[in-house]
Amino acid sequence: MTVRVLVADDQEIVRTGLATILGAQDGIEVVAEAVDGRDAVEQARRLRPDVCLLDVRMPRMDGIEATRLLAGPGVADPMAVVVVTTFDLDEYVYGALQAGARGFLLKDCGPQVLAHAVRAAADGGSLVAPAVTTRLLRAYAARDAPAPPSTPLTDREEDVLLAVARGLTNHEVAAELHVSLSTVKTHLGSLMLKLAVRNRVELALWAYQTRRLD
Repeated sequence: MTVRVLVADDQEIVRTGLATILGAQDGIEVVAEAVDGRDAVEQARRLRPDVCLLDVRMPRMDGIEATRLLAGPGVADPMAVVVVTTFDLDEYVYGALQAGARGFLLKDCGPQVLAHAVRAAADGGSLVAPAVTTRLLRAYAARDAPAPPSTPLTDREEDVLLAVARGLTNHEVAAELHVSLSTVKTHLGSLMLKLAVRNRVELALWAYQTRRLD
């Protein structure tokens, strides 16, 4: 299946570069380019791409607000959003994830990581730039502990939770735990329901906040 992507960045050279990199990847097609956040929201709502790749700093509407309109908690049919920026400031990371983004990348992440993040977002997963992941998780861990799960986690769900928090993909989790890919996906769905989270990043944050990882 081809992943259809919208790229939004107010700098033409950056926008064209991102579109060119993604367009050269197998199974990825750039279907639109937007010059600011408002343009991104309008085009995304019209074209319904599989993934929206949004810059943080844009005129008229920034990437965080655009993410909130496309993927926020109040959106009936949220889209997959990956936020990309030159800056790894914590406030941007927090803002992007709270707004509903499935990924946060730095613009110097490289073609492979960029493509992986887009594919992961399209598949319901998440990816946060390795350069900010550890700091982000530890910062969140220092906050108030989250509410306990609605139903206690099973031993296998605990195993899957820890594996995801360590950054493993679904295939890697399946291989490590010697279970099928469909079983991993079933456990992930159950975890997200019990913990009231929306994606893998929030699962990892929950694991850190509850001191399951240091």
